[in-house]
Amino acid sequence: MDIVCLDLEGVLVPEIWIAFSQASGIPELKRTTRDEPDYDKLMRWRLGILKEHGLGLKEIQETIAKIDPLPGAKEFLDELRSVTQVIIISDTFTQFAKPLMEKLGYPTIFCNSLEVADNGEITGFKMRIENSKYSTVKALQSIGYNTIAAGDSYNDLGMIKASKAGFLFRSTDKIKADNPELPAFEEYSDFLAAIKNVLE
Repeated sequence: MDIVCLDLEGVLVPEIWIAFSQASGIPELKRTTRDEPDYDKLMRWRLGILKEHGLGLKEIQETIAKIDPLPGAKEFLDELRSVTQVIIISDTFTQFAKPLMEKLGYPTIFCNSLEVADNGEITGFKMRIENSKYSTVKALQSIGYNTIAAGDSYNDLGMIKASKAGFLFRSTDKIKADNPELPAFEEYSDFLAAIKNVLE
């Protein structure tokens, strides 16, 4: 039994924090897991910037409401789901993901949750499990699944390398250069063909 595990941001939808950085005019918020391998450090830094500027969940959700999936992403996902099981494994948060899942046709997503005060301030975040992408792939393998994983960032490498087959999709030149053994794709058609090629 095969199951495909996909990252969300950068693979199926634009990076939420980059979109919010542009909407809010705060360039520091452009930093993502493509730049910072330590997710905990990255999130704490982001929350500090939000607090400094008096921004909360409402403002971020207003930006997310305007984000559409990447061109071709829904069609790619629909076709992939017609031939195999797919789970999106993301380090984003349920409060961010919901409108995006609607636009993608409600695929299954495993992600995390934000801690939000009554006034809308994001006070913290709760990770579903430590090293969530890698841990989820290993758990799926423990119940009899062969995993095929793909992503674009540092925090995807664990699940990609632990899987039967792993791919980079629209990743950075540095990540691709540092991981030359991983097939890297830029177009959904090539990416889909590569996944289908390894499906049983």
